[in-house]
Amino acid sequence: MSERPQNEADEPDEFEEIVEAETDRDPDLAVIEAGSRTLRTQSGPPQGDGIPARPTDPEVERALREVEAELAARWPETKLDPSLARVEALMDILGSPQRAYPSIHITGTNGKTSTARMIESLLGAFELRTGRYTSPHVQSITERISLDGAPISAERFIETYQDIKPYVDMVDGQQEHRLSFFEVLTGMAYAAFADAPVDIAVVEVGMGGSWDATNVIDAGVSVIMPISLDHTARLGTTPEQIAVEKSGIVKQDATVVLAQQPVEAASVILKRAVEVDATVAREGMEFGVLSREVAVGGQLLTLRGLGGEYPEVFLPLYGAHQAHNAAVALAAVEAFFGIGTQHARTLDMDTVRTAFASVTSPGRMEVVRRSPTVVLDAAHNPAGARAAAEAVTEAFGFSRLIGVVGASDDKDVRGLLEAFEPVFAEVVVTRNSTHRAMDADELAAIAVEVFGADRVQVEPRLDDALEQAVTLAEEESEYSGAGVLVTGSVVTVGEARLLLGKG
Repeated sequence: MSERPQNEADEPDEFEEIVEAETDRDPDLAVIEAGSRTLRTQSGPPQGDGIPARPTDPEVERALREVEAELAARWPETKLDPSLARVEALMDILGSPQRAYPSIHITGTNGKTSTARMIESLLGAFELRTGRYTSPHVQSITERISLDGAPISAERFIETYQDIKPYVDMVDGQQEHRLSFFEVLTGMAYAAFADAPVDIAVVEVGMGGSWDATNVIDAGVSVIMPISLDHTARLGTTPEQIAVEKSGIVKQDATVVLAQQPVEAASVILKRAVEVDATVAREGMEFGVLSREVAVGGQLLTLRGLGGEYPEVFLPLYGAHQAHNAAVALAAVEAFFGIGTQHARTLDMDTVRTAFASVTSPGRMEVVRRSPTVVLDAAHNPAGARAAAEAVTEAFGFSRLIGVVGASDDKDVRGLLEAFEPVFAEVVVTRNSTHRAMDADELAAIAVEVFGADRVQVEPRLDDALEQAVTLAEEESEYSGAGVLVTGSVVTVGEARLLLGKG
């Protein structure tokens, strides 16, 4: 892939980082029945890592940058307005493209993108044409809209924007506020899926659920990943409050695939299911992970789906959290095919194995260099950090691990650092290039309180931080099994990925 120009990351409005990992899983939801019904009992998989190169044609590159600049000039995606009025108006004037195909809708705090990619891989393996809409992007904005497991081309991204722009302008003129960055991008995704056309869309919320711009779809399957504290200023300060917002994606007569949750969050979601007569499948009850063992390049799983057991499933991703994500993805696809309600059977075993074996999730416990090993993980909240710390310990067993951390200033940075303290021998604090990045010296002050001054180094430039971390990992010959983990933000991981030659 060609290298992205460094100044792309300087755009004024970067996507709110929501990353993939979760360990706070209550193992027993049997106490929560809430009177809800429960479930009792086919293009090819995506290829590549899904991170596109920048266009090589100068005219296409110029046009893409113009689109990115116009989108960035709108309300940033970090600004949440509790209204669907603008995006509903856009859908109406576009002819409701979001109703042209069935959909699977995914919310939760962590694990959404990895799970969406697994669902997409499974559906593609069963020869369905898929559209996937996820956020944030790791390196290129075109990653957010995928068809058949691959990001749409820059040319198609530009054409889609130009196609809907006159209608966006019309809605802008009719509303008190212009459509936001995320609302326009959501309109583009739904229009691109209808134009393809896709057999099914896999849609990840941007933030929350009820008032998220994606929530104009009427999804037959709603997936709620583990809920923990994040975006508390916008969504609430307890799992219960956050669950109220996230359960808003559950529609009348839908099937809810529920990852293991804090009890108070699960109670809210199951109450919502009762209100709309939705059917619920709960991890740990109707489906789950029966066994897992570390394998070369990932892990070997036995999953219990809604229709039965799926043994010897190889997943080329690290960490217990990814095994749980795989169980949720499998249950969601089974629910889409009616397994557990209309059919008492499993999906074709070989097809399921092939699909999972092809899954990638860039920036999620991703190895980008050897000697020393450098791993990227986009954890940005304490729950994600705990999952990453457990996964890197289990999968790699480094004798000495150096952390490179660049975080956003609106996150629970202390909680994130505390989660990594037991596994980092030393930490190099830095910052990414966005305006939302925490100042390196401010981050260092918190890191010193957590790690002690002798374990903290400061390198304001990410490239210098990476170089220093590699030096620290290699500096003593006895630490031949040393490694580096780059973390703290999707943006930090994306920029590190470029600096290390991935992209």
